[in-house]
Amino acid sequence: MRTKIQTAFKSRINAIGLPVLALCWVSFFWGTTWLASKEGVKHMPALQLAGIRQFIGGSLYLAFFLFKKTPWPKGKQWKTIIILSLLNFVFSNGLSTWGVKYISSGLGAIIGAMVPLWIVFISIFKGERVTRLAILGILVCFGGVCVIFYEHLLDFLQPDFQFGIILSIAATITWAFGTLYTKKKAASFNPYFSLGLQMFISSIFLFSFVGATGASIPLSEIPINSWLSIAYLVIVGSVLTFIAFIYALQKLPTELSSVYAYVNPIVAVILGAFIFGEPLTTAIIFGGSITLIGLYLINYAMRKKKNKSEVIIEVH
Repeated sequence: MRTKIQTAFKSRINAIGLPVLALCWVSFFWGTTWLASKEGVKHMPALQLAGIRQFIGGSLYLAFFLFKKTPWPKGKQWKTIIILSLLNFVFSNGLSTWGVKYISSGLGAIIGAMVPLWIVFISIFKGERVTRLAILGILVCFGGVCVIFYEHLLDFLQPDFQFGIILSIAATITWAFGTLYTKKKAASFNPYFSLGLQMFISSIFLFSFVGATGASIPLSEIPINSWLSIAYLVIVGSVLTFIAFIYALQKLPTELSSVYAYVNPIVAVILGAFIFGEPLTTAIIFGGSITLIGLYLINYAMRKKKNKSEVIIEVH
């Protein structure tokens, strides 16, 4: 009897406890990757950093699946993988990494959390009906963003700050398109193998771009701080946290697995203040909270409208 109870308890832990732990890991550590990116791009070109990160991370995934002799994608699956590598890693991750070179990591994380907002706008552009709750969420988000940027009005006069904001917003828009494309082209192909292929392919695009434009420095000139940032981004951000993310997504309800999207910016803002001395003002705290509430309303409206489908909201 005791053995049966212990077995049932362990099964319960594995069924619920491990996915929740995976979600907690994602919620915290994806927030820290914004700081690692910020530290890395202080000393080297951002797109080169993103390319090295994706190359190493993708190579680790590919080595594992080649060792396991996992079947390669076939036919149209390659088209999907290449498009997602461009949307999710070349543009979204590349541009967001470039963006934090000019703005704070906390601000970059808050902007990065606004993917649901762009999904709604894309849906409106496509002629889909939007619920009143989603519209309310948009208005709340807009109010929160206005509060956040109230203290940054003078910063908008600086070209670098403007450029950083544009890059960060463009990164969230491309991820929104990637999210919708993933939803539309969802396939049975191994998601981890697909992830590794997307990373590896994206690194080829990024290396080609920085090579053609001369926007790179010799590997020997990359300082130790940047290499440590890359190592952290690869091991924690690209490997461990992505594995935990996909695992939590597969095991937990959508409304629970999307919680990390609201925790990541909070982690980035708080740690950015403590580690980099980034401003943690009342406007950022209050405005960020309002923005996250608006994003929650939008996400809730989307789930309520299509409760049979999953929407993947990724931050970093």
